Amino acid sequence: MNLLRELCEAAGIPGREERVRAIVRRELEGLTDEIRVDALGNLIAHRRGTVGRSLAIQAHMDEIGFMVTHVDDKGFLRLTPLGGHDPRNMVAQRVRVAGKRDLDGVLYPEQKPPHLQAPNEKEKSPQLGAFFVDVGLPVTEVKELVPIGSMAVIHREMVEVGNTVSCKAMDDRVSVYIMIEAMRRAARSGFDVFAVATVQEEVGLRGAYTSAYDLHPDVGLALDVTLAMDIPGQQDHEHITRLGQGTAIKLMDSASISNLRLVEVLRDLAEKRGIRYQHEILPRGGTDAGAMQRARGGVPVCTISTPTRYIHASVEMCHKEDIEASIALTVAFIEEGAEHEYLPR
Repeated sequence: MNLLRELCEAAGIPGREERVRAIVRRELEGLTDEIRVDALGNLIAHRRGTVGRSLAIQAHMDEIGFMVTHVDDKGFLRLTPLGGHDPRNMVAQRVRVAGKRDLDGVLYPEQKPPHLQAPNEKEKSPQLGAFFVDVGLPVTEVKELVPIGSMAVIHREMVEVGNTVSCKAMDDRVSVYIMIEAMRRAARSGFDVFAVATVQEEVGLRGAYTSAYDLHPDVGLALDVTLAMDIPGQQDHEHITRLGQGTAIKLMDSASISNLRLVEVLRDLAEKRGIRYQHEILPRGGTDAGAMQRARGGVPVCTISTPTRYIHASVEMCHKEDIEASIALTVAFIEEGAEHEYLPR
């Protein structure tokens, strides 16, 4: 879990994934035949196969975060969000600001402490534009250390909670970890495998579009997280996935409908190898598969999803056995997926 911890704790907002990319490059260098970084920042690691067909596995490196837009005359930082934030998850969080050097700070909205709030003020939810960061330094020092455009992310250490792990940025660093581990464990492959750590997914699947157009793979496999809604307040039919019940084979989301044959092969491989799995239908949201399937003349795609509670919060939670199941299913497809055809019948 040390690699997962390093990946999750690293800072990397859309367009500023360089810290994560350095970790991925280090881990994949000995596992692939060639590594390159494209113009947008996607890291593409290639392992040669034997059948003349290609598989692109994509997992995104970026996390939701912020860019500094202003330093006021008291040294407080103003922000613009990158990715889908819920302001209710942002109150009283620790952040790390990557300026000329890293600074720790506190993220807080423009509001009074509860002691001083009138009843109507207590009912109001904070708005995104009301948040600022306090780095605890004089304004002259802040302006020197924090250029406009600096990256800021929620700062959390990964912790083990029972049979789970919890941290910020499990979306999608857990899938980057799964991709690396699958490349490490796969004993063989018929496919030419391209392990792609993509950029700017949280702002529109941008890295997936450009890398898929470049590679034009025969088959595309996205690795991402999905909602595990098996928590109080949700009915059984709203769970989407359940923590601890295995990896998830996506049938559809709002960005892609999975290739039927690819779903069948993944399901058959899971059953053949005793890998626990569940099906996933996500009403809203999407993964890099949505970009891959639109590349040039189209690509058969599916997503292997890892169930995750509290997505887009600082305490995202994954079950260790689900992570292992996602690795095992990805390994199975690398090893045996090239034996099948995926064009629509």
